[in-house]
Amino acid sequence: MRRPRLLITRPMPAPVHERAGTLFDLTIRKDTGPTTMAELSAALLDHDAILPSLGDVFSPAVFAGVVSSRCRILANFGAGVSHIDLAAAAGAGIAVTNTPGAVTGPTADLAMLLLLMSARRAGEGERLVRSGEWKGWHPVQLLGQDVSGSTVGIVGMGRIGQEVARRAAAGFGMRVLFHNRSPKTVPGVEAMQVPLDELLRRADFVVLTVPGGNETRHLIDERAFMLMRPEAHLVNVSRGEVVDEAALIRALDNRRIAGAALDVYEFEPAVPAALRERDDVVLLPHLGSATHAARAAMGMTALDNLEAFFRGDTPENRVA
Repeated sequence: MRRPRLLITRPMPAPVHERAGTLFDLTIRKDTGPTTMAELSAALLDHDAILPSLGDVFSPAVFAGVVSSRCRILANFGAGVSHIDLAAAAGAGIAVTNTPGAVTGPTADLAMLLLLMSARRAGEGERLVRSGEWKGWHPVQLLGQDVSGSTVGIVGMGRIGQEVARRAAAGFGMRVLFHNRSPKTVPGVEAMQVPLDELLRRADFVVLTVPGGNETRHLIDERAFMLMRPEAHLVNVSRGEVVDEAALIRALDNRRIAGAALDVYEFEPAVPAALRERDDVVLLPHLGSATHAARAAMGMTALDNLEAFFRGDTPENRVA
C-alpha cells in the first residue's frame, strides 16, 4: 500500500523527522525561512499532506493557483492558524489541524519573563553591562516597578491566558483581571472578568493571549493606549497583528504607557527601527514555544493529527 506523501516545510526536532519517516513518504524542506506562494501552490499538487508552520502563508491566491489539489490536509505546527485562509482551504477540500496544547506552558512562562523584564528594566541593564559603560551600583540606577502585589490584566482567557493567571497569582500574588469573549472561570485562581476598557484602565500589566485573525486585528489600538495608565506595561505573546504597532510607537513617544515587551510583531520578521532603538521596549524573536520539549511535542501532535486523518478518523485538533 502506498504511503501518503508528506512535506514538512522547515526542519524540526530529530524525533519528529524520525517518526514522520516511518509513517509517510517524507520530504523535508531544508530552508528555515518562510515558503513562497509558488512553493506552496506546487506543494498542494505534489503532496498528500503538508506540515506547515507560521510564515507559510496559505492565502486564497495559493489555493486559486491550484486546479485540483492532491493535498488533503494541512497539519499546522503551532496553535495559531491565522496564516492559513480556512475558507479557501475548505473550498479546496483540505482539512486543517493545529497543535494547541503543546505551546501552553512555555508560552505562559515567556509571558511572565517579558513582564518581569519590562517591569525591572532588565533589557536596559543587560545592555549597560555588555557595553562596558557600567560604573557600578548607585541608589537611583534603572529603577523599575514592583510586580508582586500589582494587577495583571489578561486579554484572552484560553489555555495560555489561564496559565499566565496561575503563574501571576501563585508566584507573585498579583490581582488578576481578564477579558474574554465568553464567560470563563479559572480553576484555582481568584480572577475577575471585566470589559476590555475596564481592564485597560486598571491593569499595571496588560498581557495579550488572544488568537490572531480578523476579529482581533488591532484590538490594541490608539484608543486602547489612551485608556491605559501611564505606569502600565504591554506584553504581547499572541499575534503581532493584535497590536497596532504605529499606535504603540506613538503611545511610547508620548509616554502614555511605561513600556512594552513583545515576542511577536505586526509585520514579522520586520521590526520597526522606532521599536528596536528604544530602551523602554523588550524585544524577543518569537520564542513563545521555543523549548526542546515543546517543539518536539508540537511536531508529535501534528503527526498524531495526520495519523488520525489518514486512518479515517477525525483528528483531535481539527480546526477546519
